[in-house]
Amino acid sequence: MTPAPELTAAGHLPRTVRWRGLAFALSGCTAAYLAGPFVLGTFGQQILSQAFFYAIVVVTVDLLWGHTGILTFGQSAFFGIGAYAIAITRAYYSSGIPVTALALIGAMVVAALVGIAVGWLSFWDRASPIYVAVVTLALPVVFTQVILSGHAFTGSSSGLPFPVPDISIEQWYWISGGLLLLIGAAAYVFVKSDAGRLLVAIRENEERCRYLGLKTSRIKTGLMAVCGAVAALAGACYAMFANVAAPAYGDFVFGTQLVVWTALGGRGTLIGPILGTVFINYVSAVLGGNFPFVWLLLVGLIFIVVVVYLPAGLAPPVFSGALRLGRIVADALGVARVRAVASEAPESIGRDRFSVVVRPEPAGTPVLHGGSQVALELRGVSKHYGSLRALEDVTFRAHRGEVVGIVGPNGAGKTTLLRCISDGRERSAGEVIINGARIGRLPPQDGVAFGLGRKFQAPSVFEALTVGDCLRVARSYRATPSFWRRSRALELPEAAQRTIEATGLAALIDEPAGTLPHGMKQALELAMVLALEPAVLLLDEPTAGLTSTERAAIGAVLTGLAQSHGLCILVIEHDLDFVRNISSRLVVLHLGRIVADGPVSQIVGSEVVRQVYVGGGTVT
Repeated sequence: MTPAPELTAAGHLPRTVRWRGLAFALSGCTAAYLAGPFVLGTFGQQILSQAFFYAIVVVTVDLLWGHTGILTFGQSAFFGIGAYAIAITRAYYSSGIPVTALALIGAMVVAALVGIAVGWLSFWDRASPIYVAVVTLALPVVFTQVILSGHAFTGSSSGLPFPVPDISIEQWYWISGGLLLLIGAAAYVFVKSDAGRLLVAIRENEERCRYLGLKTSRIKTGLMAVCGAVAALAGACYAMFANVAAPAYGDFVFGTQLVVWTALGGRGTLIGPILGTVFINYVSAVLGGNFPFVWLLLVGLIFIVVVVYLPAGLAPPVFSGALRLGRIVADALGVARVRAVASEAPESIGRDRFSVVVRPEPAGTPVLHGGSQVALELRGVSKHYGSLRALEDVTFRAHRGEVVGIVGPNGAGKTTLLRCISDGRERSAGEVIINGARIGRLPPQDGVAFGLGRKFQAPSVFEALTVGDCLRVARSYRATPSFWRRSRALELPEAAQRTIEATGLAALIDEPAGTLPHGMKQALELAMVLALEPAVLLLDEPTAGLTSTERAAIGAVLTGLAQSHGLCILVIEHDLDFVRNISSRLVVLHLGRIVADGPVSQIVGSEVVRQVYVGGGTVT
């Protein structure tokens, strides 16, 4: 018997197994939903209708927290906005269907605007993740205070009853369940699309996303606005179902419950939070009346156990157990086809195989010397940390087709220099000019538009994504990703294609980036940066930790790109042999200043280099 697929170190099932299990779970849930009215009484349908509305909001929590890494406690406030918009409209103005529809649309628009405001406060550049937690913690409190201060107009703490449409419990069951299926299916299509990969990339490594030109603040703000509108839709429908709008619909307690249900079900799985919400609410209705305190204590204990021992939630182990049970049943029944599917290797189940296509591009500018086109110019670049001067008046030019090695001892300011070039906010003084354009104080995501690409000192990739998906994310700056489709072909510029071929990454295009060895991660990050089609490439120790064979392959790629594409490359490297082999020029930094700048043959054996590195010894 084939062993069951193991969970990853993070507690997740392998990605392809997870999505196959999700498809089966969605099918089973749909079948159970359709059979509900035939096996449940009115009470059961009423409880499930309520749970379905709650589950719609939980889907938005999972998109924000599970897929994008935005821990939010404020989705209840959006739910309450929808509830009170409908209640006030129908209680004081009109209960007609056209006016109700307009109120529903208005509630979604208002919720979206509030979501944009939350994003503006929480997701500005360099904002800590704690900002969004604080803002969304305050949002339900503000909402509750606004409702309570409305006194009789909003019903204050007693709630606001209003006339509702004449809809039976069974009809509400179909409406709530159908709406949940619709929104759940839309969310599933979105997270499986090319655009959905961006959410995971932001969750895994937002800094790398910014250096790939992605406007992460806008993406997160847009997602917050859409999720707020969806939560308002659920709140409006729930208020009509319950015949009242109450402050509890948008308070902090409900917002926390949404997070707890998401965590219990399994954040990042979509189906897990939905099932967790439905199960907890149904069982709470059945057992809560007889054992109210015991049941709450039990839920709290389950939550603690899941957080400590199953950080990915209950969905992954449940899916794993279902697959294991399927194999046992298949073996017992001797059904060859079922057994073959159930025992299929996890790494091949549902794999999104695709081909890599080279994007045609014109030949780059040939290498020119002396009077060649200036690609990068630094004028008096300085960086001060209080009284500490990390860089002081750094000025030089680099041309197209030139590989400039930046060398110097530890603490010379080499990495700081790359930060000041790629992120205008890092500079204390000076100018950076790329292809004749001043980039000013622009953040790194805006610097990409000028043709700037940067590779970090430590390999910076998206470990939860495959190699191909990492490259897809990198290409998102140049090619707008689809919101409903998963591309089967990956179009890369010749430079990135040459890199993955030379380093062997092409054969690992479907492998998770987190499982790659160090050298392959270095190569992947380089290919991701080259997918941006930069004019100026900044490399911080690109061969650190690589074997001599891997260093030679990377060196050949870099020199080839400089010569054939006219790429301007600045490379920081402690391996002087590697620098000698690929560079046409060396710039020596010491104590934040340039102490030497010239051809490699002239600089490597100079007295200045000997003094900087070994105090007058011989440089090897």
